[in-house]
Amino acid sequence: MKTHRAIKDALYEQVASLAKAMASPKRLELVELLCQAPKTVDALASDASISMKLASAHLKQLKAARLVAGERQGKNVTYRLASPNVSDLWVGLRAMAEDRLTELQQALRDLRSATVEWTANRRDELIRKARRGDIVIIDVRPAGEYDASHLPYARSMPLAELKARLAELPARKPIVAYCRGPFCLMATDAVALLRRRGFNAMHMRDGVAEWRAADERELTSSPPRKLTTVTVQST
Repeated sequence: MKTHRAIKDALYEQVASLAKAMASPKRLELVELLCQAPKTVDALASDASISMKLASAHLKQLKAARLVAGERQGKNVTYRLASPNVSDLWVGLRAMAEDRLTELQQALRDLRSATVEWTANRRDELIRKARRGDIVIIDVRPAGEYDASHLPYARSMPLAELKARLAELPARKPIVAYCRGPFCLMATDAVALLRRRGFNAMHMRDGVAEWRAADERELTSSPPRKLTTVTVQST
């Protein structure tokens, strides 16, 4: 019969196995990418700038910890988060690191100094302004990520298409751009481009994972390539 000490050690070991699976910069990045949408190994490798072999190895460890799940579709395997709680885990871990690590705080301050941020403290203020048409929210992530989940009233304008689609944006209204979260630079690049072209553009550091952690009901999704929004319970 197991002693109390042995039982406690086994319990802590189970939790530690999950922490070990997250203890890799690239595995954290893969989790953040999967917070956006389910993706194939090929797409994850490309987005994380690693080989498919290395991506597969990292995903195998995440799957063993039951943080992600994979489904074979023909020759490809598509991965997704095993639970919405994994997204919350990533957001919480990143927020804790930002709170405790001065090097990370400085790095993020340097990033923010290179752009103009949306400074409203309340998410409902952003949504209220977007609903009234006072501002325009653009999602500059790839279209597939927008289709999986996006902010209410956001328009899909992937960064790669933005320069060619500037005519779709109102010249006299503030534009708020967002992407995958505080570590993502796509919205920073989008704001820089828009401001060079005379738009009053601002960067919102939070992405869908941060909004989901705050209130999942605020997120919306849409069928591929459609801009109409519908309420979803989870991605």
